[in-house]
Amino acid sequence: MANSITLAEKFVPVIDDIYKRTSVTEGMDSATQVDFTGVNEVKVLKVSTTGLGDYSREDGYPKGDVTASWETMTLSEERGKEISIDRMDNEETLGMTFGAVTGRFVRDWVSPELDAYRFAKYASATGILTTTAATLAKDSILAAIDEGCRAMDEKEVPVEGRRLYVSSDLKPVLNSALSRQWGSDGTVNTVLAGYNDMPITYVPKSRFYTQITLNDGKTAWGYSKTATTGADINFMIIQPDAILQVTKFALPKIFDPDTNQDKDAWKFQFRLYHDAFVYENKASGIYLHKAPTTTG
Repeated sequence: MANSITLAEKFVPVIDDIYKRTSVTEGMDSATQVDFTGVNEVKVLKVSTTGLGDYSREDGYPKGDVTASWETMTLSEERGKEISIDRMDNEETLGMTFGAVTGRFVRDWVSPELDAYRFAKYASATGILTTTAATLAKDSILAAIDEGCRAMDEKEVPVEGRRLYVSSDLKPVLNSALSRQWGSDGTVNTVLAGYNDMPITYVPKSRFYTQITLNDGKTAWGYSKTATTGADINFMIIQPDAILQVTKFALPKIFDPDTNQDKDAWKFQFRLYHDAFVYENKASGIYLHKAPTTTG
């Protein structure tokens, strides 16, 4: 058991580091803190009031109303995987195989699925601002982003903190949309990192869909764009205060060959219990620009 604990302390920080470098939504994890400890469901209080009315010198203040209701958020996604590495295979690679395989698993499967699930959940939420266009070119992409900002401004979504997520397919289009003047610098960087005070994050196309299907691990692994109803996302503008990203449990279990009762092998078990939500009263804090759905 002591060996197992020691190895967990050795490998877990590597896995955590990989996730933080490869997930494009990780930066919004702490936008809102809601405690799901001990439960899988949390109720959030939604409050609204009426506006101003005329004050009467005879009757005084006009009577207003307060509406309060509970918004329920329930975690729904439980995902997992078990990996085994034979003792001799690991030993004959100087003990590097086990760490490499578990690291690649998080990088290649966990991070992409987390991002894809979150973006799809936000894109399919009720009440968000959305528009559809087949293609964006260098002459139209900035106008499209400006229109998204205008729509959010109209809904009085706070400007501060907005984030712009752009499909990697549109990275060269966006980079060529603005004219630049170069000096005598020895190196040139044409990548646009921000636009109108919004930091830009380029999202791999394979993680940027309006709907995804989570595979069950029996006939297929991971996820895929939902056939016929899923669409590619061109870009999204997200105000992090409008969303909640919850990862309640994402800790690996590691068993050395002496502890593993099934076979003479290192065993890695990973369970992920998570979900993502859009607050109903703040749905306009998300702007979606998507491509049309395709069939076939």
